[in-house]
Amino acid sequence: MSPLPPAPTRPRRRFGQHFLEAPWIDKVIDAIGPAGDEVFLEIGPGRGALTIPLAQRAKRVLACEIDRDLAAALVHGSPSNVRVLCADFLDLDAELLGAELLVPDVPDAVRVPVRVAANLPYNVASPILFRLIALHGAGIPFIDATLMLQREVADRLIAPPGTRDYGVLSIFAGRAAAIDRLLNLPPGAFRPMPKVRSAVVRLRFHTPAPVVDSEPIFAGMVRAIFSRRRKTLANALEALSLSRACPPAQALSDAGLDGRRRPETLSIPELALLADALARRTR
Repeated sequence: MSPLPPAPTRPRRRFGQHFLEAPWIDKVIDAIGPAGDEVFLEIGPGRGALTIPLAQRAKRVLACEIDRDLAAALVHGSPSNVRVLCADFLDLDAELLGAELLVPDVPDAVRVPVRVAANLPYNVASPILFRLIALHGAGIPFIDATLMLQREVADRLIAPPGTRDYGVLSIFAGRAAAIDRLLNLPPGAFRPMPKVRSAVVRLRFHTPAPVVDSEPIFAGMVRAIFSRRRKTLANALEALSLSRACPPAQALSDAGLDGRRRPETLSIPELALLADALARRTR
């Protein structure tokens, strides 16, 4: 393995930086399984622990780093197939990211599939996951995303209906991807050691399923009713502005759902049925 770029600064708490220790790098790289013809987007490369071995095995790596000092060090310490973008991933729009992901020797009209790898800061893991899902929906050709994140977030990603961890993230991610837990990482896998345990998960993206009549209505409904997850569906739907145009009882009847159930008990297909009932009644 090539030497890592020099780290000019101590970990910065405001960026939630916890750097992966050397003994764990090969395990994570093996879990990712990069291949020579693949393009990677790496979010938060930090000191380059994953960047350098990814670049050695893949065709190209776009590394998006918010910390200017770490980004500058990575520029000077990386091979030619690494492009370092100093930016906040959450601020990147689909058009800019799509342009950055173009491969120089491939015609612009050809969208090369992209894999994602990241050691996600704990304080922004959920927003980054939602952003990845949104970018995939906007046409960025993500194949998969292999991510290190707080174990509690991993639990939310794979939680089934009716459990404490099941919620908005479970539903949005579950519609967009198949999700697997690959590894569990102890606090000692990072420096500085976090106070929580971590996990490596893989999201394998696919066309959102089930298909819904209105993505905005589905998203708005899920967020609204899960803000009142312990109430009955009939009461939780009152949080929707659409409830004036479509009374909750009517939408529930159309979807064949019992209004006495709680939002957290509904499967993703049942939520899609309810959203479609709302969409039809509010056209």
